[in-house]
Amino acid sequence: MDILTWSLAGTAALLALLGLYFWLRREKPTAAELERRRRLAVNRTGRIVEGRIIELRDGPEPGHLLVYNYELRGVEYQAAQDVSFVRSKLDLSRMAAGQPANVKVDPQNPTNSIVLCEEWSGI
Repeated sequence: MDILTWSLAGTAALLALLGLYFWLRREKPTAAELERRRRLAVNRTGRIVEGRIIELRDGPEPGHLLVYNYELRGVEYQAAQDVSFVRSKLDLSRMAAGQPANVKVDPQNPTNSIVLCEEWSGI
C-alpha cells in the first residue's frame, strides 16, 4: 500500500507539472486579437446612441482612425477607433466630417464604444 500511495502522488505531481508547463507555454492573444474581442463584446452588449463623425485620419501602422463623438445621459464623449480592419470591405473615402453615425456603447462603461465591428456597422 505504501508503494501505491507514492506512485499515485508521483503521477499527480507529474500531471500537475505538465499542466503548468502547457499553461505557461500557451499563446498569448495579440493586441489585434484583444481589440477584436473588445469590439465583439461591445457589439453584443452595447446600447445604440446617436453620434457624429468628426474626422478620419491616418493612424499608426498603416491604418485609419475614425474620430467620433456621442452623448449619453447628458455627458458628451469623444473617441477614436482604428478601422483599418474593414478597409477592404468599406469605402472609407465616403466618410465625411459631420456625418451622423450610430455608436454602440457599453452601458457599464460609457467610454467603451464602437462605430464598426466585424458584425455591425453604425455608418
